[in-house]
Amino acid sequence: MEPVLKVSDLTKVFTGRGHADLTAVDHISFELHSGECLGLIGESGSGKTTVVNMITRLLDASGGSILLDGRDITRVRGKELRMAYRKMQMVFQTPADSFDPRRTLGDGIGESLRNLGLSREETKKEVARLLTECGLTPDFAGRYPHEVSGGQCQRAAIARALSVKPRLLICDEATSSLDVTIQKEIVALLNELRSQRGGELSILFICHDIALVQQFCDRVLVMYRGRIVEQGIPDAIIRDPGDAYTRRLIDSIL
Repeated sequence: MEPVLKVSDLTKVFTGRGHADLTAVDHISFELHSGECLGLIGESGSGKTTVVNMITRLLDASGGSILLDGRDITRVRGKELRMAYRKMQMVFQTPADSFDPRRTLGDGIGESLRNLGLSREETKKEVARLLTECGLTPDFAGRYPHEVSGGQCQRAAIARALSVKPRLLICDEATSSLDVTIQKEIVALLNELRSQRGGELSILFICHDIALVQQFCDRVLVMYRGRIVEQGIPDAIIRDPGDAYTRRLIDSIL
């Protein structure tokens, strides 16, 4: 079966002015399969965010390819890129910053639905359903980002991401700004949503916390200085890390 996401030989070089070029991502390759949750971990500066920015087309790749559901999106723009965003959505680290502070959460969630041609009444019903599915009551549609907690705002952000029924959900440090209890609740929600969709939703989970990845992900990739230095099942890597950097990551949480 075709992977939902296939990254091949992906590279990003930032060209310096007056100083040496910086290779932020160095020829990495991986696949993400239907219904799978794949963790991507590494310290700040390891290249994780650059990888995400290339996959979501916020940055152009210097080399390699990105296939989403078998379609090459490495250099798509315009209408083709909008079509790609129907299949992949992002959940960001700071949820309040991803909503317009002048608009309600319901407006933010409903925007994509309106763009799909749903009527005002249909949009209202679907927003209520999405909020309920993500553990919030429908009245949250009338609240503004500053009127809810970080965890509640992140649930609303997940509801918004799910509104277009994406195949791929990219969570970029989506729990790191939340306290430990709320982190666990958000991870449990993501797990439940993935199970409910029976293979129709795959998750790329960007994180620096290998313990959290162990709870949630089917496989994990460890990045260091722009390269994937280790990959496998989280439990196996934690029990017997093969790379010195991975051992340091594990030692830091034990």
